Amino acid sequence: MLSKLFQMFGKKDSSALVAAKPGERKTPAAGSSDLENFVDYVVRALVDQPEAVKIQVEKLENSTVIKINCAKEDMGKVIGKNGKTIMSIRSLVSGAGGRLGQKFSVEVVE
Repeated sequence: MLSKLFQMFGKKDSSALVAAKPGERKTPAAGSSDLENFVDYVVRALVDQPEAVKIQVEKLENSTVIKINCAKEDMGKVIGKNGKTIMSIRSLVSGAGGRLGQKFSVEVVE
């Protein structure tokens, strides 16, 4: 899982955590389907009813929205205390999307 995250952020492995040289830009190895799979994996690991989780992707004209549907009992686990869990997921997805040159957002749908 960590190797997938490093790929999304343009890193080959954990030993490559040094900054790129000025003017050097590596092309990311991940795509939007990888971000969808990442959100699916994280949410299923958090909830009590992983079979009830459904991830939908809605492409808008200048951004992509990843929508999370889950059981009502599990919504609190996905959102987290004071919204910290969903904010963390959003931060990771938007950061990886920025590396892809695309705008992503994550929503929890009732």
